[in-house]
Amino acid sequence: MAIAAPEGPQAWKAEDVRKDATWILRLTPDEVEGFRIAMEHARKASKPLLDMEQADFPLPDASRRALKRAVATTQGRWGMCLVKGFPTDEWTEPDLRVAYWGMGLYMGVARPQNRASEVINDVRDAGGSYKASGGRGYNTNAGLDFHQDSCDVVALLCRRTAKSGGTSMVMSSIALRDRVRELRPDLLPVLEDGEAWFHSFQGTQEPSSQPPFYRCPIFGGGQKVAATDSSSEEPLFCARSNRKNTVAAQRDFADEVPRLARPQEEALDLLDEIMPSDAYCYSMELERGDMQLLNSFVTLHSRTGFEDHDDGDPDAKRHLLRLWLSIPTSQALPAAWAEYWGTCGRAPGVTEEFKTYERRQADVMGMHFRPWEPVVSRDDMAEILAKRAAVAADH
Repeated sequence: MAIAAPEGPQAWKAEDVRKDATWILRLTPDEVEGFRIAMEHARKASKPLLDMEQADFPLPDASRRALKRAVATTQGRWGMCLVKGFPTDEWTEPDLRVAYWGMGLYMGVARPQNRASEVINDVRDAGGSYKASGGRGYNTNAGLDFHQDSCDVVALLCRRTAKSGGTSMVMSSIALRDRVRELRPDLLPVLEDGEAWFHSFQGTQEPSSQPPFYRCPIFGGGQKVAATDSSSEEPLFCARSNRKNTVAAQRDFADEVPRLARPQEEALDLLDEIMPSDAYCYSMELERGDMQLLNSFVTLHSRTGFEDHDDGDPDAKRHLLRLWLSIPTSQALPAAWAEYWGTCGRAPGVTEEFKTYERRQADVMGMHFRPWEPVVSRDDMAEILAKRAAVAADH
């Protein structure tokens, strides 16, 4: 008797992805035409993004189903999806922004992405510094550390490509965990220790109530336990890794954040060795009209540095639009993730207009809405660190 394939994300290596293109979806002419029709309607309506509803970007059923398939694919075998064929060259940059936002209204609830609480980020070189204190990667041309974004699914829509470079790199964090188990099983408990890993918020915290850093393990959760009662299932495996933010916490808060222990340094070094390796890292070139969607909990991604076109036309330079999405079908997270993921509302700068959109869109998507509040306050963190110091002094 045939054994059914397991549902949900699975470990994969680069060669596995090259042999199976089921994670790539190509829009049909009818689906593409649906996006054109919706964009024409939205252009005439000319509403602010946060005021838009699905009726303001009226997608025909075929186009809606295409987006639904894309999001569902991120929750399956590969944890990622590439949708090809959006008519990006037919639209101006402002039109594309409206179209992308309209697509997002059918996929999930958009999350603010920075201290200014922008809901669509322009991924292009604006002269930023990636490794500087508070630095972010999206406004630089730098190669990036492997990381995941602060959302259930990150979606990138390619408008312009670089002269060279900017290659997208993705790897399975489940496979990463499995490889660590093969090479250094002694480091798995280190990576799963939710009390020991401190990371910088990079200035995105609410300054009056939150500390500037948070705790979160690198690996968490486990495998789903078969049970008739879903409440007894263990959260699925998930990973959170961004060495830049871990190093920033060590550098910027040296008087508060405990120093990394030698096993932690060894664990980070081992991850840096595995993640970019040819066996585990799958590279793809995003083309104009491509939309890449990644499940943040089971994939890690990076990109190579890039060189832009230098012909005097700013509009010719590499440009992608980014959405951070919460989706209704995302997996449950381990309790140790709450300190960071419970704060992804990005309280600083969030406007009343965004709050209204958030409540409305969560209802449209059938998602539970909970107003933002800090999970760990400044006073809480001070108490946590004082207890750590007391335990260390006793030993």
